[in-house]
Amino acid sequence: MNAAPVSDARLGRLHVLVDSLIVAEAALEAGAPTLQIRLKAGTDGDRYRLAHAIAERCQAAGATCLVNDRADLAVAIDADGVHVGADDLPIAAVRKVLGPRALVGGTARDPEVAARLVAEGADYLGVGPTFATTSKTGLPDPIGVEGVRRVVEAVDVPVLAIAGITAATVEEVIATGAYGVAVIGAVVDSPDPHTATHDLMLAVTKAVDALGREL
Repeated sequence: MNAAPVSDARLGRLHVLVDSLIVAEAALEAGAPTLQIRLKAGTDGDRYRLAHAIAERCQAAGATCLVNDRADLAVAIDADGVHVGADDLPIAAVRKVLGPRALVGGTARDPEVAARLVAEGADYLGVGPTFATTSKTGLPDPIGVEGVRRVVEAVDVPVLAIAGITAATVEEVIATGAYGVAVIGAVVDSPDPHTATHDLMLAVTKAVDALGREL
């Protein structure tokens, strides 16, 4: 099964969600094509300074920089776009803030919500939780790879599976037709974020090549 066609080359197949400069630098050095800045603590000033530093590192590395939840922060640091959750600004509102060139992603766990978000203008979808994870609390039950597959088959934009994904599970996730994966704990909680990112990149490349897709 082939993934949905991608009209924007900025959308990497591996998204690493980061909340520190150290992890961001390690992931970028290992070749992560996309970072999502996910900041849940500190003042707005603290978040701006950290996000700005990460965005600068992304630009220097030629990587895509997205911000979780905060459209205003994305504008302030000249990020490439925003990924929003169910409780954040609607896709259409984010688009008004960021403009037509920005990447805007939405979060879904079923085909119905996925189709609605695409109709509202989402460029891609983060779908999950795929597997159980401790990186975020209060999540619904995992949808598994079959849940990811159902969303992939329902939309015509790239799907990134998220939650509980490791290098060992990348192959079965990509086999659903998912364009790529987004990870938190697999890198952030690793004693060696550089190696963890490198291993994930190898796993994604191998899985995509096995299905005959272009990276």
